[in-house]
Amino acid sequence: MPEFDRKVLEVLREPLESGHITISRAARQADFPASFQLLAAMNPCPCGYLGHFNNKCRCTPDSIARYRSKISGPLLDRIDLLIEVPALKETELTTAQAAENSDAIRTRVEKARDSQLQRQGKANFSLGSLEIDAYCQPDDAGLTLLKTAISRLNLSARAYHRILKVARTIADLSGDVAIKPAQIAEAIQYRRGVD
Repeated sequence: MPEFDRKVLEVLREPLESGHITISRAARQADFPASFQLLAAMNPCPCGYLGHFNNKCRCTPDSIARYRSKISGPLLDRIDLLIEVPALKETELTTAQAAENSDAIRTRVEKARDSQLQRQGKANFSLGSLEIDAYCQPDDAGLTLLKTAISRLNLSARAYHRILKVARTIADLSGDVAIKPAQIAEAIQYRRGVD
């Protein structure tokens, strides 16, 4: 990753968290709204073939670690969903798969967003820590699972809150009032590569 790209990503860290950016120059300071959704992609290794079904990758563990360390931990900690997309085999590419259509997905997402707005007056992503305590608490089994994940994966406080918000969103998409342990597990799975 070029040095410029790394610097840009580091500058995005604060607005990604706060939804605004402050620019200071000489004796002046200006604050601007900067609420955005970050979508990013990167190869799994320098050559891009790590985990490929044809075993094409020849990168060393050290080169992979150096490559991945170019994205800072604090920036990765602010990313809610980290999903690995493996290479598809020829048969998977050429075979038609049955999938949920876009209209059904849109209806489900709109319903989930409406329930968020009715419950708390805002979308789940913008909940503060006190609001997370009020609206995103799992049951005892879910809390036990989350405590285990915090211990085993060495999760930060930020990761803990983000997992709860993602689990709340998963529950909303399912039409569930309470957050279930399976939804906590799914939210943890989405962070597995972050921490």
